[in-house]
Amino acid sequence: MLIEMVKSKIHRARLTHCDLDYEGSLEIDAAYLEKCGILPYEKILVVNATNGERLETYAIPGDRGSGVFRLNGAAAHKGKPGDIVTIMAFAVMPPGEAAEHLPDVIVLNERNEVVARRKGRKNLPL
Repeated sequence: MLIEMVKSKIHRARLTHCDLDYEGSLEIDAAYLEKCGILPYEKILVVNATNGERLETYAIPGDRGSGVFRLNGAAAHKGKPGDIVTIMAFAVMPPGEAAEHLPDVIVLNERNEVVARRKGRKNLPL
């Protein structure tokens, strides 16, 4: 048996753009992807706290330092700039490994600045 666990999470990001005229995905500043361990083109779940929408897509690396969170293509219908979203990536593992697993989490403020970094509930240096 294998168990699916949250591997990485970006909490309370603000969407900066929504672009219908682009292939579907979520573009994310590469520095944020790196900081929480989401790989470029990895499958992600996006949960929009502002409007309740949820979607599965993949992460496209954006320019480092840009602060970008851009919903593209049909996914752009699921939000608007300023919406608060949580982005999660998952991993599948055996129960023993899952029992010990702690996700990498970054928390952002209203300007998409990292204000907390955690491994599970344990705070890490920014």
